[in-house]
Amino acid sequence: MPHVTTATLMQMKRQGEKIAMLTSYDASFTQVMEASGVPVVLVGDSLGMVIQGQESTLPVEVSDMVYHTRCVARGRRDALLIADMPFMSYSTANQALATAGRLMKDGGAHMVKLEGGASQLETVHQLTANGIPVCAHLGLMPQSVHRLGGYRVQGRDEEAARVIREDALALESVGAQMLVLECVPSQLAAEISQALAIPVIGIGAGPDCDGQVLVLYDMLGITPRKIPRFVKNFLAQADSVEDAVRAYVTAVKEVTFPGPEHGFK
Repeated sequence: MPHVTTATLMQMKRQGEKIAMLTSYDASFTQVMEASGVPVVLVGDSLGMVIQGQESTLPVEVSDMVYHTRCVARGRRDALLIADMPFMSYSTANQALATAGRLMKDGGAHMVKLEGGASQLETVHQLTANGIPVCAHLGLMPQSVHRLGGYRVQGRDEEAARVIREDALALESVGAQMLVLECVPSQLAAEISQALAIPVIGIGAGPDCDGQVLVLYDMLGITPRKIPRFVKNFLAQADSVEDAVRAYVTAVKEVTFPGPEHGFK
């Protein structure tokens, strides 16, 4: 796999080549992903649930993210490495700069990911102005789970869909270089993916995004929590973890995953 940068992902979008992305939290799994052709690795704050056993992502600390990002960085060779900014670590632009600086300088991340739309525009602008690539995150935002009233599909009514569309365009306009859409209707995700020049990565957002992301432990079927509808267990029909990851990459590239059963209307 050639060295992957943000420019690589933009080229993949322009050429219609789907982007396979997975979460990772340590060097060993990251090496498996590299060998299996995963171009983008996300150190997700989902580690709070699948690694730490928390009920949500909210208790995750910046120090946790720096530690796991550093572990993943030691295992990567060519993949683009993205790290989540944890809950309440980017409440102001200055705080966001400090958090992102730690994730990149101490953790080795190439890009940071944050949740939120209009409220984060100034923060995204400040980060990108300081040379920090940003992946935005809209739709179901796990850090806002209590405000949203649970893990529910977002953007089903016309007004909610309008807000997500406008937020996506605004985030791109202030410099976001990638967008994750989580648990939104497939049609809405398709419209946003077409409207934006930057890559749009879906999770529970249908097959028409520019790529897909899953939590590693979910797609291997080894998480104790309830498996979301948008997940497929790729280890069930594989002989090894590496085979399962390769099957995921192939399914994303050939658009056989996600299927209709993994999306929302």
